[in-house]
Amino acid sequence: MSPQHTEFVKRNEQYVANFGNKGDLAMPPAKKLIIVTCMDARLDPAAHLGIKEGDAHIIRNAGGMVKDELRSIIISQRLLGTREVAIFHHTDCGMLTFASDDVRSIVKDAAKGDAVVAAKVDAIDFLPFKDLEGSVKADVAWLKNEPLVLPETTITGWVYDVKSGKVSQVV
Repeated sequence: MSPQHTEFVKRNEQYVANFGNKGDLAMPPAKKLIIVTCMDARLDPAAHLGIKEGDAHIIRNAGGMVKDELRSIIISQRLLGTREVAIFHHTDCGMLTFASDDVRSIVKDAAKGDAVVAAKVDAIDFLPFKDLEGSVKADVAWLKNEPLVLPETTITGWVYDVKSGKVSQVV
C-alpha cells in the first residue's frame, strides 16, 4: 500500500469542484457548539449529527477525552464564542481495552534502553477507561468543574453506538 498522502491532491479535486461559497463561512461556528469525540476512524460526527461545515468545532482525540482538549475549548469559547460542549464517547472504543502501563510497555520495548523515551512515556496518562457511561459522566463533571470553562456553558455527554449509528444522551 502506498502512502496515503500521495493521493491527497487528486482526491481533493472533487471537493474543490463542489466547494461553492464555503470560503465565505464565518470563522466562529454558527451553532456556537463544540463537539469533543474520539479519533476512531469509524466515527463521522458531522454525518451522524447532521452538522455541516461552519456549524461546530469538532475536536477529536483518543477516547474523546476532554482533559486533552482544554486548550482548544478555551480558544473556542474565549475567541470564537462557543457556549455549548457535547462530549461523545462510543461503544467498542479501544480506550476500554488497555491500561496506561500497557502502552508504556509497548513504547519502551520499541526503544529499549532509551531513558529519555522511558521518562517521557512514563509521564503520560493515556486516560483509558473501563466503564463507557461512567467515562462520559466523569468527563462532563470534570469540564463543569473546570474554572477555565465559561460558567454559562451547556455541557452534555453522549454515547454513539458504532453498530447501529444511534446516539444516546447520558448526561
